[in-house]
Amino acid sequence: MSMRIGIDLGGTKIEGIALGPDGAIQVRRRVPTPKQYKPILEALAEVVDAIESAVKERGTVGIGIPGTVMPATGVVKNANSVALNGQTFARDIEERLGRPIRLMNDANCFALSEAADGAAAGASVVFGVILGTGVGGGIVVDGKIIVGVNQITGEWGHNPLPWPKRSEVPGPPCYCGKRGCIEAFLSGPSLARDHETHTGKKLSTRDIVQGANEGEKEPMKTMERYHDRLARAISSVINLLDPDVIVLGGGMSNVVGLAEETQKRLPEYVFSDTIETRLVHNMHGDSSGVRGAAWLWPIASA
Repeated sequence: MSMRIGIDLGGTKIEGIALGPDGAIQVRRRVPTPKQYKPILEALAEVVDAIESAVKERGTVGIGIPGTVMPATGVVKNANSVALNGQTFARDIEERLGRPIRLMNDANCFALSEAADGAAAGASVVFGVILGTGVGGGIVVDGKIIVGVNQITGEWGHNPLPWPKRSEVPGPPCYCGKRGCIEAFLSGPSLARDHETHTGKKLSTRDIVQGANEGEKEPMKTMERYHDRLARAISSVINLLDPDVIVLGGGMSNVVGLAEETQKRLPEYVFSDTIETRLVHNMHGDSSGVRGAAWLWPIASA
């Protein structure tokens, strides 16, 4: 099989693509994500069927999910598509499709896509960052995803914010049960909450960013805090992993100048006289997750 199918199984939509040997998307299909587990399996299978009917070829299938698989049991945990939690999803969808599949966390798929032929193409060590409703990440070394024995590699969002200031302690509560997590400071909703905390004004993330771009004082201060916190959080990753490239993804990555504003703050925190790590915006945008799922199968195996 020379055609690779990638599926991005999200909380609101299931998106599938056919990826050609040259990395070009040949076909794209998208359907709403059902709320119940068995309908999710059927909807996913129907997307695969529709893609294969369109290209008239059977393909390998890689799937990105917003969660992880527990190594000991094979069941899904921490998925925001909550119907997947506690289910042996990989086994069940393999049975439904009648072929082996490859399954990976969606942040890992994002990192793989950008390392394969995106903003980090050719780099040896890549850290892919998701800054959205949540904060996650993935690590790719020499073209291979590093999963980890606990399947949590790249979960930097649930480390504490480094070098906290007095006003940042103990930090806002995080859904994981702790306080002061990076995610609780750097997710999109956290930016809006931070602005309200400091100003008493409730604005959307979009309005805060727009206000800062237009030179409004309070939104500019909110974004300054965000840039500094992101620089601290990324510096701790550089100090530990020392990647060639860090690629920003997720909704917050669309903020104009985010990579540049954060990059120039890194020297204050990185334990090095020189910083060769490049902090860049992603190349493939919202398609990175689904493309990375397809890339779970190398060309030679496809």
